[in-house]
Amino acid sequence: MTTRLLLLGAGRSASSLIQYLLGHAPTEKWFLTVADANPAHLVPVLAAHSEYARAVPFDLENATLLEELVTQADVVISMLPALLHPVVARVCVRHGRHLATASYVSPEIAALHDEAVAAGVTLLMECGLDPGLDHMSAMRAIEHIRRRGGRITSFKSYCGGLLAPAAEGDNPWRYKFTWNPRNVVLAGQSTAKYLENGHPRFIPYQQLFARTETLALPGYGEFEGYANRDSLSYRAPYGLDDIPTILRGTLRRPGYCAAWHALVRLGLTDDSVNLGNSESMTWAELVGAYLPLARVPNLDLSVRFATYLGLEPTGEEMGRLNWLGLFSARPVGHANATPAQLLERLLSEKWQLQPYDHDLIVMQHLFEYELNGAVHRLTSSLAVEGEDATHTGMAKTVGLPLGMAVRRLVRGEGRKPGVLLPIGADLYEPILDELAADYGIVFSEEETGA
Repeated sequence: MTTRLLLLGAGRSASSLIQYLLGHAPTEKWFLTVADANPAHLVPVLAAHSEYARAVPFDLENATLLEELVTQADVVISMLPALLHPVVARVCVRHGRHLATASYVSPEIAALHDEAVAAGVTLLMECGLDPGLDHMSAMRAIEHIRRRGGRITSFKSYCGGLLAPAAEGDNPWRYKFTWNPRNVVLAGQSTAKYLENGHPRFIPYQQLFARTETLALPGYGEFEGYANRDSLSYRAPYGLDDIPTILRGTLRRPGYCAAWHALVRLGLTDDSVNLGNSESMTWAELVGAYLPLARVPNLDLSVRFATYLGLEPTGEEMGRLNWLGLFSARPVGHANATPAQLLERLLSEKWQLQPYDHDLIVMQHLFEYELNGAVHRLTSSLAVEGEDATHTGMAKTVGLPLGMAVRRLVRGEGRKPGVLLPIGADLYEPILDELAADYGIVFSEEETGA
């Protein structure tokens, strides 16, 4: 009997997921429908798989089409923007179809739990990279420590999508977009909450990128990490309710956060106000409009900027901002925009992944635990490089775990009705084993202590 899979959205992170689903379709007896706003790019991908795959156009605003596609499927996989998942989930629950995504459980999704249980529907969430692989790898390490009798006292987890060293070139940020640019520009725009030695810690957005921690990954050097929004919510799912220290964060290369902090302080990441600007307004004019009037005639704009923010005019932060063209006569190119929209437009050109570029996914878990009266430390690290701008490390680490989770979901392995995370060994153990055996995606571990 054929199982009908529906994939909604075939954007930047879907390439490895589609390859995985196509590779297993014949043996698993799947028929895959890929629904995308612009399905033309899928024609060459699916050409050799017409017996068990097709591409169809999909309009996000066409509710009737969504209903039709969902009712024709047995399992739905959504790679749509996260804000659309509740809409898809409600349709899946109404028609008794299972759903799998790589996105966080939103309050709207969580509210569907009881209804999904009653309908016998699984809403399998957070099965990508972060969230996803972070849960799976952390739970494996946590259970390993617990089986030995250890008591975990500190857990810090960091993840980042960056550039492989060979692709960094002369880019002083050592960064390009490997996922949604808007999400990067708006990252962290709420108070970060975590625990440190039993004390709650809060970092407001205005200070988030000024408070970083330095980490090192074997073979890739140093990184700086800043705290994610709410680390406290992960205590219960991980069974760490009484842990004194817990923090989840994002990794960037050294120097990135200080320069980004300058953009935040000036106001260029603000998405709440429309500037009413003209399309021909230059970046120099935009930045100048945020600065106090110059007291010294004809003072260079970059010097005024540096003085206003207390930066060294010839320092590394200013070098990164100059490289973006922030003080240039280049038109902003977008009328009646928010500052964040203008910054996203600028960065989308400067940080665009080129066909020959290789990205780099890095993840690191840092545990401290007590065992037999001694303090031990366990560091679990992952580094995955992409092949090119299509088959990226981001696509691999988001799409492969999701595809593997779907494979288990179809088989009924680890499947439970309601909203589900991949934190049970019946899901994460086979997925981590398959990633290691078939794709070389392996966490390296280093342990120190008595």
